[in-house]
Amino acid sequence: MEKFYLEKKIYYHDTDCGGVVYYANYLKYLEEGRTEFCISNGIDIKGLAEKGVYFVVAHTEIDYKAPAYYQDKIKVFTKIEKIGNASIHFSQDIFKDNILLIQSKTTWVCVNKDFKPKAVPEEIKKALAST
Repeated sequence: MEKFYLEKKIYYHDTDCGGVVYYANYLKYLEEGRTEFCISNGIDIKGLAEKGVYFVVAHTEIDYKAPAYYQDKIKVFTKIEKIGNASIHFSQDIFKDNILLIQSKTTWVCVNKDFKPKAVPEEIKKALAST
């Protein structure tokens, strides 16, 4: 399977006064990458929420390696590291050309409407098993 990535362009509103991407904006790019990754694998996150199945970020770690700048084009690569009983562990890298900008690991926990952990639905496990 080809590596999944989301391509993004850096806009002025993404940057600080020096034209460098503001560090917290990478969290948004990583979230967009995970969301598009799931959509590309047939997972309807909104539909799941309507059924009382939610995914919340329980943990994120980010290593900042190099900056991105206004008008750069970046690629957010996303893959599954592990699927637990109630969790999904992602590994993500952000590149500009062949330059590694960000390395990140994020854990989603599957919860019900009361934010109590619940098992990841089997259809989600199956959809992500081949990634």
